Amino acid sequence: MMEQKNLNVSVHEGDAFFCHELSVNYNPLQVILDFKSVTPRVDIRSKQGPIINIKHNVVMVDPYHAKKMVELLAKVVSDYEKDFGKIVKPKAVAKMEKKMKDKQVTDKKTISTPTYFG
Repeated sequence: MMEQKNLNVSVHEGDAFFCHELSVNYNPLQVILDFKSVTPRVDIRSKQGPIINIKHNVVMVDPYHAKKMVELLAKVVSDYEKDFGKIVKPKAVAKMEKKMKDKQVTDKKTISTPTYFG
């Protein structure tokens, strides 16, 4: 009979945060998911103005598991839409996209000095 040994396991839970932006990249061996949270911090005592706090968590998976994640996410979204209805773009987002598109058209009509700030 084999002797049983206790195994002590320590699990470090990552901090949960709301993801505002996601970047996805890949190399030959892995798919890299970079989840970002962007939060402005305003301190009325500061003379520097608002501070932008960016946190991100990076998840790297091999391509096979990335494909399985896509399948799982598609199933979850499908189930969600069956339970709660079709997911649509929020009106505020559509309005902002239209505003940005209109601004780009207007900006193309004017000649501006090139900058290094994008």
